[in-house]
Amino acid sequence: MNDYVLAVVLGVIEGLTEFLPVSSTAHLRISEAVLGIDLTDAYWKTFSIVIQLGAILCLPIYFWSRLVKLVRWFPHGSRGDRTVANHPLTLTVIAFLTTAIPAFLLTRIIGKHLESLHVMAVSLIVGGIVMWAVDAIYDRSKGQAFARGWLTENMEEMSVGQAVWIGACQILSAVFPGTSRSMATITAGELAGMTRSAALEFSFFLSIPTMAAATLYDLAKSLRPRAGEPSAIGAMPHDAHSVIVLAIGFVVSFVVAYGVVGWFLGWVRRHGFTVFAVYRIIVGAAVLWWASRLP
Repeated sequence: MNDYVLAVVLGVIEGLTEFLPVSSTAHLRISEAVLGIDLTDAYWKTFSIVIQLGAILCLPIYFWSRLVKLVRWFPHGSRGDRTVANHPLTLTVIAFLTTAIPAFLLTRIIGKHLESLHVMAVSLIVGGIVMWAVDAIYDRSKGQAFARGWLTENMEEMSVGQAVWIGACQILSAVFPGTSRSMATITAGELAGMTRSAALEFSFFLSIPTMAAATLYDLAKSLRPRAGEPSAIGAMPHDAHSVIVLAIGFVVSFVVAYGVVGWFLGWVRRHGFTVFAVYRIIVGAAVLWWASRLP
């Protein structure tokens, strides 16, 4: 396949799957395996980091006005009932740190499982079943099953406990690729008594520091590899063709992800997550069957 076409295909896949609860990591790894891309190649490792960066950057741009208001209203919030400890920005940081510290300590496990199609397939299936069950219970009870008397309808009503719980659940997506960061945080939010839209909004905000840190960590590893390992950035070709391929992937990922964020927010206001849960189970089963037949 032509490199430019390949950049467009992978950029579209990253942009489509990064914020949907279907696991972008699993889809990229599966696509790379199907397309015959060498996962150990320094250039394509760098390409994966670059297109993820494109998806990340769409969030602060899409939510810019919302971010400005949150900063302006810090620490008391728009209704004057928040503090430094429970302002949405603080809760985002708390959830991020709850994820980041254990995930950093578990980097060896993460690296061990990152390339395993079997792990990704099982994670897709299990995550789909959990999401389906939680969303079905939420739907039948109109959100009251997990509300414990009070349904959190937006980020400005969240508690520190909810932020810690969501951050803790997000660790699963770091340790087991295929789980999906979005699936883990959205489902955790529903279980914590949040509405679908509130859980999704917090998932988007939490993904900004989480994905930025993960991408910067990957870049740092590429720039300063372990002894005896090549630097992905240093080994990357610097010719015009290679730079154009990276630029295409970055731009396509950004544009597609930007569109997906707006569409997904609208979808959740009218529908649940069942369709994504079913999709995860079908894809996971197909990958598990395919991986079992590989030599």
